[in-house]
Amino acid sequence: MTNQIARPGKIIAIHLSYASRADQRGRRPAHPSYFFKVSSSVAASGGTVERPAGTELLAFEGEIALVIGEPARNVSLEDAWSHVASVTAANDLGLYDLRANDKGSNVRSKGGDGYTPIGPDLIDARTVDPHDIRVRTWVNGELRQDDNSAGLIFPLAQFVADLSQHFTLETGDVILTGTPAGSSVIVPGDVVEVEVDAPNASGAPTSGRLVTTVTQGDVPFEKALGSLPTVDDTQRTEAWGSAEAAGLEPATTGLSPDLRAKLEQAPTAGLSAQLRKRGHHSCFIDGVAANIPGTKIVGTARTLRFIPAREDLFKSHGGGYNAQKRLFDAVGDGEVIVIEARGDATTGTLGDILALRAKARGAAGVVSDGGVRDFDEVVRIGLPVFSQGAHPSVLGRKHVPWELDVTIGCGGAAVQPGDIIVGDGDGVIVIPPALVEEVVDAALAQEDEDAWIAAQVEAGHPVDGLFPMNAEWRAKYEASRA
Repeated sequence: MTNQIARPGKIIAIHLSYASRADQRGRRPAHPSYFFKVSSSVAASGGTVERPAGTELLAFEGEIALVIGEPARNVSLEDAWSHVASVTAANDLGLYDLRANDKGSNVRSKGGDGYTPIGPDLIDARTVDPHDIRVRTWVNGELRQDDNSAGLIFPLAQFVADLSQHFTLETGDVILTGTPAGSSVIVPGDVVEVEVDAPNASGAPTSGRLVTTVTQGDVPFEKALGSLPTVDDTQRTEAWGSAEAAGLEPATTGLSPDLRAKLEQAPTAGLSAQLRKRGHHSCFIDGVAANIPGTKIVGTARTLRFIPAREDLFKSHGGGYNAQKRLFDAVGDGEVIVIEARGDATTGTLGDILALRAKARGAAGVVSDGGVRDFDEVVRIGLPVFSQGAHPSVLGRKHVPWELDVTIGCGGAAVQPGDIIVGDGDGVIVIPPALVEEVVDAALAQEDEDAWIAAQVEAGHPVDGLFPMNAEWRAKYEASRA
């Protein structure tokens, strides 16, 4: 074990790396992705971190930190670990109130003074197995995180090798290797401790406890200088780790269990017939079919609008935490994401990562009048999707994700947030919420009647006078039901 590290030249952090955290977030990256933290955010053990005035979502992230020894440039995976001099503990603190503003770069949300405590002691990397390093975090003495580098999606050495493809990792640079499940919000007065150790290695080397105390700031951000902190229930859920931990009410779909059960029994053909009887002739989302044959979806609509691609508009609205990502992060249990893609089947409007996120959030499905990329993988994930079929293109070829939860047009039908969406083998329809109970009860009554008629036809009776029923057959039907 060696002494505490000096201030690093570069700090590179990984967005999502532990399987436990990926499962919690409902998305698993195919490759590691990174962001930089400023060196002025580094702090020693025993220090404080300030939660700025006007904010609420400061969160801890206990992590394994790697300190580069020998400079690394284009090193192989096999040789990468030899360029790591030391291993220690880190707390990758972040302020979710500022996360959306920087669209993934985390410049302000993770760059504050004291937001990167590291230490207190260094473990010689040569003495530990990189696949067997433990990280634990306590808040006010309660264990909140407990995981091992064996639980990483990507091995520690891969971060070194991958980053060295793009720039030189210099002596003293630090790589923060991501946090496991359990990260959550901390408040002024809380004491956070992080420890990294190798209990199975000779001598059980440890970083010691990295201790940070949260304090309350009193200087507000100046509106005239830049965007102010902002939070919503999605950010609260992400910061706390779950809606329950954030004290939020469970998402509601606007459908009672009884009404949902009725809609699941009623075919779209019967529902659309009842809508037409009530003067609603434009309830069909045309041109879409199920990715999984036999699928039925029932839920309330959340809407996403794409506009035609334009380079400057895609630059301002297409990257980072755009409207598409925000909606898939916010969709609730039993809701259906409905996408306006202007009926263009020659572009993908979602892929496997967003499908996985929607499924993890409990979405009932997705309806898009465009195409779907990663089609086979989306089918494997099991999320019901109604679309115009498969297309391999990526976002930006034809569309800019413009806005969410607004009135849209999908497949020729107007769809508003909160509308009832029902889809099956005959297609997808939109039901105004005020009509849904009346329509579904009438549709189920008609289904019962049609089943009785079918039984009579099967028994050999001609359809004349039976379908539709004349007075004589109506009397027989009523008598059978009495």
